[in-house]
Amino acid sequence: MNSSLFHKQGEKFFIENVSVDSIIEQYGSPTYVYSKANLISAFLDFTTSLGIIDHLICFAVKANSNIAILNALAQKGAGFDIVSGGELKRVLLAKGDPQKIVFSGIGKTNEEIELALNSDILCFNIESEAELYRIQAAAKKLEKKAPISIRVNPNVDAKTHPYISTGLKDNKFGVEEEKAIELYKIAKELSHILIKGIDCHIGSQITEISPFIDSLNKLLEIVNFLESIDIKIDHLDIGGGIGINYQNETPPSFKEYSQAIKNTFGKKQMKIIFEPGRSIIGKAGALITKVEFLKEGSIKNFAIVDAAMNDLMRPALYDAYHEIINLSCNSYGHEKVFDIVGPVCETADFLGKDRHMLVNPNDYLAILDAGAYGMTMSSNYNSRPRAAEVMIDGSNFFEIKSRETFEQMVYGEKLPPNSKA
Repeated sequence: MNSSLFHKQGEKFFIENVSVDSIIEQYGSPTYVYSKANLISAFLDFTTSLGIIDHLICFAVKANSNIAILNALAQKGAGFDIVSGGELKRVLLAKGDPQKIVFSGIGKTNEEIELALNSDILCFNIESEAELYRIQAAAKKLEKKAPISIRVNPNVDAKTHPYISTGLKDNKFGVEEEKAIELYKIAKELSHILIKGIDCHIGSQITEISPFIDSLNKLLEIVNFLESIDIKIDHLDIGGGIGINYQNETPPSFKEYSQAIKNTFGKKQMKIIFEPGRSIIGKAGALITKVEFLKEGSIKNFAIVDAAMNDLMRPALYDAYHEIINLSCNSYGHEKVFDIVGPVCETADFLGKDRHMLVNPNDYLAILDAGAYGMTMSSNYNSRPRAAEVMIDGSNFFEIKSRETFEQMVYGEKLPPNSKA
């Protein structure tokens, strides 16, 4: 079993010291479950591996934005990488430190920029010349200095899924190296801009160290040139993107990654900012789902469950693999090959294909490694309410998001005036 989240005691599965049966009995399914111990352990492993390097780990909120998750990390000193005003509000609600927030994303609105300026965030990661001027105008209006870094697109192949690769010239993110230098020269002359750093993020679920080192070397070359023309850079933001093992991947450990960064950085004296998401929360979460029906055919067997692509989009969107285990230890019969599918009316609605499993109606399954990009990407497609979320902390467990009701789902929808049956 490719997970340290679940462990078996006798005939029951546990997360930390809580039996999965007790979670199902109280909250039903589909339900996301998270281990606080796994979450904190991953964060501390990362920061410890960096040693005495001056650094800030900014958790990528898009990976999992539940305020209980964010608060647990904030209590351990984490910063946050945000990409919207909504994510900024979540971090503030979770008692995150504004001075540890970096604001990424290519389409920041005037309202989002002003909210961030008034919140005194650490830095804006700027992705275009137009954005630089928009932030200058907003800062001038509010009579503030806007701290910025320029996001460089280093044209490095992250060797990951094309939908989550962000560092090539044909991606929408960042600016090319020559353009970045031009923008720094412009920014230096702008009255309400304060140059703080340089930024780069080449993608997600990266399982090799070499793309990170290639992009870091390019950033260091730019930093050296900027210093030669009297533009000082205080911090270097090298993004996130370290992958996890969903199936047979062999991503670098935090220790291996950190050592490679240290070796490349050499004796350069500046703060390094990291933006991990998946590598912190991915393995700390799972999605529990109930088997409703078995549908066996001449070519395919299907286990139809109560979770669907609206609950976990990754398999449909990326053809992503998640290991699936049966939590019902008293299941009977023989193993067969099943596709694990949901009730949504789409052929793409699958959670796993061709799985050798012993499974029966009313069994409960766990889709593993679902802590990242699970709940945050969920939707109400087919008018399905979003799942509940539960945090396990030692021998305790508690709901951190209630299962959505139909009334909550249609809140804000209105019939037109004088509508009739």
